[in-house]
Amino acid sequence: MLVLVAPGQGAQTPGFLTPWLDLPGAADRIAAWSDAIGLDLAHYGTQADADAIRDTAVAQPLLVAAGLLSAAALGDITPGAVAGHSVGEITAAAYAGVITEDDALGLVRTRGLAMADAAAVTETGMAALLGGDPDVTVPHLEKLGLTPANVNGAGQIVAAGTLEQLAALAEEKPEGVRKVVALKVAGAFHTEHMAPAVTRLEEAAAGLTVADPRLTYVSNRDGKTVATGADVISRLVGQVANPVRWDLCMETFKELGVTALVEVCPGGTLTGLAKRALPGVKTLAVKTPDDLDAARALVAEHS
Repeated sequence: MLVLVAPGQGAQTPGFLTPWLDLPGAADRIAAWSDAIGLDLAHYGTQADADAIRDTAVAQPLLVAAGLLSAAALGDITPGAVAGHSVGEITAAAYAGVITEDDALGLVRTRGLAMADAAAVTETGMAALLGGDPDVTVPHLEKLGLTPANVNGAGQIVAAGTLEQLAALAEEKPEGVRKVVALKVAGAFHTEHMAPAVTRLEEAAAGLTVADPRLTYVSNRDGKTVATGADVISRLVGQVANPVRWDLCMETFKELGVTALVEVCPGGTLTGLAKRALPGVKTLAVKTPDDLDAARALVAEHS
């Protein structure tokens, strides 16, 4: 059984969209989406530097556009389930037919701007903790005033909070944690700091035409499969200010009988987690069009 997944913020790198624009029709799709949301996706995906694409309002639409573009390039496939990490949930929702691609880009543009505004209120950030026991790590984070914003499984938790709180974490790592790595994001996402963004996203979501997912959709909130489009959208909105439970998503993949996992562009992060948490499952990260043939072969073998 094949699972198709979409990465979240932090997966972007300068120029990662460049080779994709050579595919037939790709440049036109990116141009149309850029016009619709008022953001030059081609520029940011090919020419902008790391600091420019770290901006939440830029990174999020860029990731969704790249994910949809690369998923379409795989051809007409029917994965057993779809999921996305954080903003990747919007990519997954569009791929599952809950919302149109155009609406996905409009929604993620609102999401990025709203989260950027919320992040500007207080200097905040996120850091990945590598190793350690969650039963030890989570109480330690809470003691420092930090939130376990992403519980990713495979020995990785992402902490979020103020820069002062993160500095204290770097000085006082939880027992068993090997390393604390600052992430390429510009705010404490999936925490109470993002509460103002939820209201704006609710308003934007109210105008969407929503359908029930045509594929099994796995939610970040609790790793559960979601049957209705209305529930998918409600979860997408609330997730902005609540922790991502990717560990529970991977548990659900196991229960569904996953045998292969393909991560759309810019792939790498989620396949890395799957290699550690889902032993025996074949994984492939789609980073450039050169990866498409191997991805299609894996899809054919496991669909």
